[in-house]
Amino acid sequence: MEKPNIIMIISHDTGRYLNSYGKNIDTPSLNQLAKEGIQFNNYFCSQPQCSPSRCSILTGKYGHNHGMLGLAHLGHTMNKDVKTIPSEMKHAGYDTWLFGFHHESINGSSDPEKLGYNHIRKSINHTASKVTNSFIDFLTEQKANNNDMPFYASVGFEETHLPVDHFEPDPIDTVEVPPYLPNTHGVKHDIAHFHGSVKELDLAVDRIMRALKNTGFDENTILIYTTDHGIPFPRAKGTLFDSGLETALIMRFPKNMYGKSIIKNQLLCNIDLMPTLLDLVGEDKPKDIDGRSFLPVLENDNQQIRDSFFCELTWHDKYHPMRGIRTNQYKYIRNFQDGPQVYLPLDIHQSKAGHDVRATYNKPNTEEELYDLENDPLEQKNLANDADFTYITLSLRQKVFKWMKETDDPLLFGPVPGAEAEGWKEEIAKGNVYISE
Repeated sequence: MEKPNIIMIISHDTGRYLNSYGKNIDTPSLNQLAKEGIQFNNYFCSQPQCSPSRCSILTGKYGHNHGMLGLAHLGHTMNKDVKTIPSEMKHAGYDTWLFGFHHESINGSSDPEKLGYNHIRKSINHTASKVTNSFIDFLTEQKANNNDMPFYASVGFEETHLPVDHFEPDPIDTVEVPPYLPNTHGVKHDIAHFHGSVKELDLAVDRIMRALKNTGFDENTILIYTTDHGIPFPRAKGTLFDSGLETALIMRFPKNMYGKSIIKNQLLCNIDLMPTLLDLVGEDKPKDIDGRSFLPVLENDNQQIRDSFFCELTWHDKYHPMRGIRTNQYKYIRNFQDGPQVYLPLDIHQSKAGHDVRATYNKPNTEEELYDLENDPLEQKNLANDADFTYITLSLRQKVFKWMKETDDPLLFGPVPGAEAEGWKEEIAKGNVYISE
């Protein structure tokens, strides 16, 4: 059987903020992709920040296992010996391509070739429109050259990362505020402009889908859309709440290999994507990964591959160490340092929405958090000290610490070194930041 091409479109900070996931926004192209393929409604990242999450997608490993504990541009990097999707795809006979945005490094190098890409196509910038121009040119060239070598392509967009004020907003009175945020003008303003960024992403997906059809590559291509973590709003990105960990995953297969217009509700984690893709192309999976192939889920609606996954945050643009576990019913979070009740990444902290919630979030956190996701999906009521949930708290705490010990989590040996973003100095000087007592 001819091996399918694989295209992974990955956007920045989009969470599940799409119409097909129930959000009040017009995303017709991604809706169409979901109708033609499979949408995963219970798919999460294990880390709610860019570089570590993207490295987990690439390697099938949790963050402290692949080594990337913070952002690449602030000095963090993966271990030198990790295997990646593009490196393993090369072993499977694929030509590997990178288009647009990437935010990973390995052994101190951000060179995409070190990650396993044979070819890097640069564009003027990493906006969806410019990256899509470059990718469509590539498809046209592949068609003209009659190249029969299968390709794996990562197509990275900077949308929907902040800032988004330069995008045409939806009318502010039409947007819906996420239920975990206050209904303030600043929050609604940011959401209205965020809509414009999501629509720009959707337009690019439409152009790629049309180009695939026009070149005939849609007949033998697995087309994937995903993102790195939750949306760039307070109490989402940078937190271990579901709003920070939830991510979209939509996959369209050639010749209806696994059907179309299908919804999968099984619990999955983004560390599971790498082994799944290797299974799909018949390549052996690395033995030391944490992820599990969800090929059985594709083949059987009743199949489950996991009942929980671990989650973590160490560094983003500021140190905020947390570890946790999410099951189908519960979320347990352990905070390893005194800090704000809710960490806000700098770009969110400085946004209008961030300005509206700072005072509420700049309160001391607690050492442990436990949430009943069935009865409290917004994770508002911490049950860690509730006597009725003592057994659940103890059980999940033990699982987290067992995992940390078995994997030599560096957090067990003290604070993990790193550098704060320069912008925090000004915010501290203004008195806008939580200061530990």
